Amino acid sequence: MFENVGWPEILVLVLAGLFILGPERLPSAAAWLGRNVRKVREYASGARDQLKNELGPEYDELRKPLEDLQRLRGFNPRAAMTKHLFDDVGDDSSYKPNGHPGPIGNNGTDATKSDNRPLEAGEKPPVDPDLT
Repeated sequence: MFENVGWPEILVLVLAGLFILGPERLPSAAAWLGRNVRKVREYASGARDQLKNELGPEYDELRKPLEDLQRLRGFNPRAAMTKHLFDDVGDDSSYKPNGHPGPIGNNGTDATKSDNRPLEAGEKPPVDPDLT
């Protein structure tokens, strides 16, 4: 939750608290905040433990989709597209979108079975009309 909060942000918060509350009330306000944060953590862990005890094995089934959502939180679309575009995704012969047999070349042959040679000057690249 607070992984993006660094020392400069904490320093700004302390200085703002010092100006707003004054030096005489700042220590008691910090102690109050610490106590309440600890209480909230205890309530959250108690609720999680109680839910885990009541649900039993179903708790793991509930937890898995939540963990998947947590993993998506760190999703980097640029890295995913780079991996998809530049990794050898064409080597997987089992992947055929929508049951399509594969890209068809200009001469009616299956373009996935080509020799992957560079195009000659003036030669048209293979086209898949379903994808264009």
